[in-house]
Amino acid sequence: MEIALISPAKAHLFFLPAWSFSLAITLAGIGVFGYLIARRLAPMRLAAPDRRFDNIPERIAKVLKIWLAQWRQPRYMAAGLLHIVIFAGFLCLSLRSIQMVILGVVDGFTIPGLSGAPGQVYLVLRQIMAMAVLIAALAAMYRRAVIKPARYAVPAKYGHDHTAEAVFVLGLISLLMISEGLFDASLTAAAQARGLPAETAVILTLPWIFEHLLHGVSVEALQTIHLAAYYVHDLTFFFFLCFLPLGKHFHVVTSFFNVFFMRLRKGDVKPVRYGVSDEELTELDSFGVKMLEDFTWKHILDFYSCADCGRCSDNCPANAVGRPLSPRFITIKARDLIFRRYPVFQHNKEQPEEGPLIGGIYSEDEIWSCTTCGACEEECPLGIEYINKMVDLRRGMIDEGNVPPSLQKPLKALEKRGNPWGKMEKKRGAWARDKAFAAELAVKSVEDGDSADTLYFVDSITSYDDRMQRIAQATARVLAAAGVDFAILGKEEKDCGHEVRRFGEELLFQDLRDHNTEMIRKSGARRIITADPHTYNALLKDYEGLPPVEHISQLIARKVHEGDLRLKPVENPGKVYVYHDPCYLGRHNGLYDDPRAALDAVPGLRRVEMARNRDRSFCCGGGGLMLFYEPEEEQRMGVLRVQMAAEAGANVIVTACPFCLVNIEDAIKVAGLEDTMEAMDLAELIDGRLADRPGAATFSEAPDTGKDTQTSMGD
Repeated sequence: MEIALISPAKAHLFFLPAWSFSLAITLAGIGVFGYLIARRLAPMRLAAPDRRFDNIPERIAKVLKIWLAQWRQPRYMAAGLLHIVIFAGFLCLSLRSIQMVILGVVDGFTIPGLSGAPGQVYLVLRQIMAMAVLIAALAAMYRRAVIKPARYAVPAKYGHDHTAEAVFVLGLISLLMISEGLFDASLTAAAQARGLPAETAVILTLPWIFEHLLHGVSVEALQTIHLAAYYVHDLTFFFFLCFLPLGKHFHVVTSFFNVFFMRLRKGDVKPVRYGVSDEELTELDSFGVKMLEDFTWKHILDFYSCADCGRCSDNCPANAVGRPLSPRFITIKARDLIFRRYPVFQHNKEQPEEGPLIGGIYSEDEIWSCTTCGACEEECPLGIEYINKMVDLRRGMIDEGNVPPSLQKPLKALEKRGNPWGKMEKKRGAWARDKAFAAELAVKSVEDGDSADTLYFVDSITSYDDRMQRIAQATARVLAAAGVDFAILGKEEKDCGHEVRRFGEELLFQDLRDHNTEMIRKSGARRIITADPHTYNALLKDYEGLPPVEHISQLIARKVHEGDLRLKPVENPGKVYVYHDPCYLGRHNGLYDDPRAALDAVPGLRRVEMARNRDRSFCCGGGGLMLFYEPEEEQRMGVLRVQMAAEAGANVIVTACPFCLVNIEDAIKVAGLEDTMEAMDLAELIDGRLADRPGAATFSEAPDTGKDTQTSMGD
């Protein structure tokens, strides 16, 4: 059978069989790549343990959705679509790249199953994908080098940006597409010149374009082009493979594994150390993360997997208001440190850099600036985690006695009194004993020997803050109107410890948790209700062995649906309401629909959405102990959030979290919007609209100011 051109496996180069060069390139490429991977695994082997081999079916599902289907990429549509095209091309053309490597050694090699009709289908598909990848790579280069989206920028304090590396890699990808197209087109052109059967290229693909350009070129020249294209592709392929572990494009290799091992349960916090019980914690010599190797192997994998896309920082509220935190650089600085401490081309024993992480690559304010809102993790297309790293770094600082001055007093108060204000325990239930409120509703209390089917866990801010006590009273009235038999713990309740744990005080958290767990069990309650998302998250994710926990928004939505709660129409239909998703109700627990269903159940209520809503909600900055922390920032997060509400056309911001309400009400004042904007809790709104209930609180609206004034029986 006559052949159009001599294949790379049968050709000669410099009087030697070309297959020997092909084999040498392959063996060298695989060897170098294997060596590089071994070096990159070194710090992972020295890192702290992590348990990531649970729930295998769920992990496989995450890989199929987030890695294979690229589920999060379209959240940034332009860049996302370009990435999807390149990624899909990578998957499709990887078989062709493997085939071409082997073609240099085995003449006529075909991937099993890709001969005959399936081979023809794959031929069409790969030609189309190669053209699409080239176009996407060129477009991505243009975005990086010319358009330069702001999220790619690197402030001077963080070093140089990675535009050059990104463009270089995109250039390598383009060279792979072009060389493969030339390899195919030269063979087809030679076959046509010799009058032999030839594969037909898909119109407007690279082989089709090159066939036209090579028309009339001599067979001898085509032979040279054919071999040159093959070895350009072969060398580029292995160079690209070995280049990946040297920089940010290592994510091409690690992303599959990083997504497989990503955290499956939102809202929780990793233990101080896996395999160490709570009772054994006091025996540990060191808490938290202080040195690089204190991170877990999964967190090292996170550092390797960052694509430097900037999405995390672009959605970080701390970064948006000018705090000294950018999640992107938490990862990049750690990766750079790994590369320095474990250089791939150093054969001698590693010489680690001296000094801890805090004061080294990280600053104290940088780590304390995180609100643990989870926006960065929600946005990352590769499953990179930040909250656990922040908590572990804080644990390390707490262990060294390094606590911000503004947090020292509330932490001591929590230890002594069970609340960050240091108020007397007996005053925790004072809101229920308020003379006017008690006249309309008697609230059972466990401290008085009462019992009930449902326990209302109030928590500290709602118990002690004068303004937030109205949320407690509104919640109690809603529960009573819904026919719920409930009681509170009163002085037997302590702070749930949610922020205590996330600020690194693990032992204090455990004391609070153990006390509350004992009191809840003694109460005999069969379920728990709370109006605080932080409490809801703690009882659900940080505690064990408790009755089912429900947020008040869930109960309201259910009771309205079942007809147990009837609501009156709004009195001022001119008002426009917007719902602010609390981070620990929304992103961390997925409760987006119930609060909205409760609002929409109020007849005549007009509701709009802010541009950033649901899983992209913007943190108000006021969660838990963040109320006491004094960060460096250019603007308050709450002010930005209030401005977003105003831009949506709303004049009433409804939230379902007392911490959010504190911050948003304060932000309204700071923004100078007191005459046009107001804020309220969901429980307050529903309480004010309860129908057919004597003694119910009402909201008498003042059309001239657009504000609600709460009144209740006895006032």
